[in-house]
Amino acid sequence: MGLKRRVFSKEFKFAAVQRLEQGVSIGEVARALEVKASVLHRWRREFRQGPKNAFPGVGKRRWGEGRIAELERKVGQQALEIDFLKECLQRIEEERMLQALHGNPRSTGKWQKQAKPTGD
Repeated sequence: MGLKRRVFSKEFKFAAVQRLEQGVSIGEVARALEVKASVLHRWRREFRQGPKNAFPGVGKRRWGEGRIAELERKVGQQALEIDFLKECLQRIEEERMLQALHGNPRSTGKWQKQAKPTGD
């Protein structure tokens, strides 16, 4: 049976980082709190990147928030593309209607017979 991962509260992490910021060595804090030094380094880095946003939750929530933001950006980009393509389609339909009204059908893209140049 494997060991269960320990979960630390936001307050615990803040207290650990405060001790580090007060000049206590990483090794001392790690031994006192029974936490690996690498974990303390990560907590301190997160805290320095943004104290108000540090330690937002437990587990993989942060990954989920990042993934949600990525997907929201993707949806926004796709919405812009859809709007652009709808406009293009609308213009094409309007052009077809105008050409049909004027009896001037548009080329189907096939080669049309062109008048051969006369030889001089």
